[in-house]
Amino acid sequence: MPSPTQKGSIAEAVIAAEATKVGVIVLRPIVEGRRYDLMFDVDGLLLRVQCKWAARRGNVIVVHTRTTRLTPKGYVRTTYAAGEIDAIAAYCADVNECFLLPVEEVAGKQVVHLRLAPASNNQELAIKYAAAYEMRGAIAQLGERRAGSAKVGGSSPPGSTE
Repeated sequence: MPSPTQKGSIAEAVIAAEATKVGVIVLRPIVEGRRYDLMFDVDGLLLRVQCKWAARRGNVIVVHTRTTRLTPKGYVRTTYAAGEIDAIAAYCADVNECFLLPVEEVAGKQVVHLRLAPASNNQELAIKYAAAYEMRGAIAQLGERRAGSAKVGGSSPPGSTE
């Protein structure tokens, strides 16, 4: 069983390889200590990506979206915000798949659950299906969302406020 550090390294390597396979230029910071592990260059748009190891629990992929570090005063747990990252990429070895979650869906959360199959009680409200976040399609959607948001300015619709 790999250690937590090894799991993180494996996840980062697999995520970088999968992103490269779908045409993303993957950049790695020279210096550690930022809130992101990789940068994705999606058609000239740079996205800060935090990499995570995810585990399968039955029909659910569990992505812990917080960080934990040991300080002299004990463990400090924090979550991510939009000013720090653009997405969390998660690798689940149990299904050999990478998932990409935009920061808007993970900001302030400690864990995200991605369903592989419908809930046995047929609940649909607030369900996130893993297929919608598979890296192949999610990178294009994230790039479009970031490019679009950079062009939006002011009120909606423009001119609706003084």
